[in-house]
Amino acid sequence: MDSRQRTANFIGSSRLGEKHLTGVSMPAGAAIAIALALAFLSGCKKEQAPAVQVTVQAEHPEQGPIAEQISADAILAPVTQAAIVPKIAAPVKKFYVDRGQKVQAGELLAILENSDLVAAAMDNKGSLEAAQATYATTTKAQVPEDTLKAQSDLAQAKANLDLNQSIVKSRTQLFAEGAIPGRDLDTAQAALVQAQAAYDAAAKHLQSLRAVSRAAALQAAQGQLTSAEGKYKGAQAQVDFSEIRSPIDGVVTDRPLFAGETPSAGAPLITVMDTSSLLAKTHIAAGLAQQMKLGDVAQVRVPGADRSASAKVSMISPALDPGSTTIEVWLKIENRSGSFKAGSPVKVLIKGRSVAQALTIPESAVVTADDGSRSVMIVGSDGAAHRKPVTLGIDNGVDVQVLTGLAPADLVITGGAYALDEGTQVKVGPAAGADE
Repeated sequence: MDSRQRTANFIGSSRLGEKHLTGVSMPAGAAIAIALALAFLSGCKKEQAPAVQVTVQAEHPEQGPIAEQISADAILAPVTQAAIVPKIAAPVKKFYVDRGQKVQAGELLAILENSDLVAAAMDNKGSLEAAQATYATTTKAQVPEDTLKAQSDLAQAKANLDLNQSIVKSRTQLFAEGAIPGRDLDTAQAALVQAQAAYDAAAKHLQSLRAVSRAAALQAAQGQLTSAEGKYKGAQAQVDFSEIRSPIDGVVTDRPLFAGETPSAGAPLITVMDTSSLLAKTHIAAGLAQQMKLGDVAQVRVPGADRSASAKVSMISPALDPGSTTIEVWLKIENRSGSFKAGSPVKVLIKGRSVAQALTIPESAVVTADDGSRSVMIVGSDGAAHRKPVTLGIDNGVDVQVLTGLAPADLVITGGAYALDEGTQVKVGPAAGADE
């Protein structure tokens, strides 16, 4: 019997016994109103709304390896670079390279106006050659000749001394026998004194020549030669400074001037970079940097581009950056193809800690509360969503390791967990638009 039929029957009975309802008489209209209200309430109690179910995506935790990925922004820089600044101020006479050209170490890149420097170098070269000739004359002719002459003078003085000694000895004997007058003996003795003095002087001269004069003459000649060599080398260095050569193998990345212009003091004339290898320089938080070591594998990606390159950690700074309290880390990238450009901003992904067997869930399944606590929503055996606090470990940007709080049999809600209340009835299904 539906609600309309019950209402009609109730109204009929009310009309027959309206005077006996609750022992009190009432008008027929009031009885009809009461009957209608009771019939409506009776129908509402029996036609209750069905329970609402929320469609979510869920899956079981997985067992497998997971590795931490440390992500950071970096700037590519060349391993070696030479910003060549001229050491002399002069206009550019000629450039031999253009921007983007590959060069070798020692290759001539440009030359400055150097006519006056070349002339000065030639003048000093002449002085050097003259000093070399003087040194050769002094060491090979003058000093030996002076020594030989002194030795000859000494030998002559010795012979004269011996002769006068013989004469004095002979005349002394003759004078004793009365064969010669005394004045002849006096004359011979005076000549002997002169011969002795000449001999002493010759011996001293030879000794001085050997001990002092020869060494002084050689030193003076050597000093003149050294001075001439220094002046010539200085003049030649000025000429060399006017020839701009590359100190490294690389590519010309900057050449701001044209021939005839004079470079500003301290400004680079040509910049050469070796881009066969690049460094991705970044700053990492101290806690993460302590987990890294030299040789760790990393990936370098250019934002907005599909290409990436493998890299290795080549330098970890031993000290914190005082400005940011982070640690500077360098990653070396092979770039022989030239696909990466120095100065480009890149994203680096460095492999950190790893666990061979870990319980993992998608990062999207983690719910973070305002107080920082982490939890997940699971589908219970009653078909309702229930919140479970969890402790997390390694996060690689896609999956996250669960240390405590979950079991492999738990069905974790991976999509639609936010805004779910505890006990909400859920059903597992595809995400909205998945079919499309």
